[in-house]
Amino acid sequence: MSTQVTFSSEELARYNRHIIIPEFGLAGQQKLKAAKVLVVGSGGLGSPVLLYLAAAGIGTIGIVDFDVVDDSNLQRQVLFGVNEIGKAKVEAAKERLQALNPHIELVMYNTQLTSQNALDIIKGYDVVADGTDNFPTRYLVNDACVLLGKPNVYASIFQFEGQVSVFNYKHANGEFGPNYRDLYPTPPPPGLVPSCAEGGVLGVLPGIIGSLQALEVIKVVTGVGEPLVGRFYIFDALSFESRTFNISRRDDNPLNGRNPTITRLIDYEQFCGVKAIEKPVKEITPKELYELQVKGEPFQLIDVREPYEYEIVNIGAELIPLATVAEQADKINKDQPVIVHCKMGGRSAKAIRELEEKYGFTNLYNLKGGIIAYIDEVKPELAKY
Repeated sequence: MSTQVTFSSEELARYNRHIIIPEFGLAGQQKLKAAKVLVVGSGGLGSPVLLYLAAAGIGTIGIVDFDVVDDSNLQRQVLFGVNEIGKAKVEAAKERLQALNPHIELVMYNTQLTSQNALDIIKGYDVVADGTDNFPTRYLVNDACVLLGKPNVYASIFQFEGQVSVFNYKHANGEFGPNYRDLYPTPPPPGLVPSCAEGGVLGVLPGIIGSLQALEVIKVVTGVGEPLVGRFYIFDALSFESRTFNISRRDDNPLNGRNPTITRLIDYEQFCGVKAIEKPVKEITPKELYELQVKGEPFQLIDVREPYEYEIVNIGAELIPLATVAEQADKINKDQPVIVHCKMGGRSAKAIRELEEKYGFTNLYNLKGGIIAYIDEVKPELAKY
């Protein structure tokens, strides 16, 4: 495979520091260029993974992400900047990575990875890097990789701790190493393990762990070094201590144990008892809100931002910060339309879901694009936020 790969003079200059390493050399760089790597998620982990894989010269990089850039991402998702807020992450990532390395091919999948499309997307790649943040998608990625015989370079982060391993690695003798289900046969009960959005994460941690994940991808692709196969690495950022546990294949693994019971992808939301993606909420556009205001029709307008944001600029809404929405639910009208907004629409959507699930509201509408979109489309004279 590698003998068919050639480099331009610009590429040879770019990758010189790789090529002059005796254990890596031109052959290692040729393997990187010939490789196709799929990165699932372009957020906290995906950002450093994508930056370093692109810089290293992986020939084809696929990116699966259905999210848009939010200002709350920028504390750790270093792939994006303030100018990309509101833009689809895959499109923002493509522009940044093309600027970093014009010699690679980028394939964008602006969609959620599901049981219906995972096999079709993953089958065209040599290695998968899982940078997701929820259990349904982790099991989905793992199972798809096992069914297709693809290595899965796994990482996860939470607060001050990060984890890395290489699952389903095919050894020279044809045997496969352990996979995610050998480590976690079943998911934890719903709600036991909070997400990063709920529990937080130290911004620098995904940079550390994502770089290690990129390292393992490069080792798997080139065959240089010893990948984290059959080993599970844990890093504690507070104590700067790390531990590595050994993982073995389990005979009762439902995918590839002695008596496999899973031969196709399943419903992972049902399996994990949680939703991989939040349900959509009803929306209203800034222009539709303005029409209601002009007509004087009855509705309630609620702002779930923080008080300091409200002081910078507001559109006359009643202030109920997101953290206090549940305890102030009695202030929200159930007999007329209620329009909820934040800066860009993310927090207000979360507030609506909480109110609908806990209190049965059916009259809530999210202001699409938040106050930013409202100012841009309706009240540009308020532009100071």
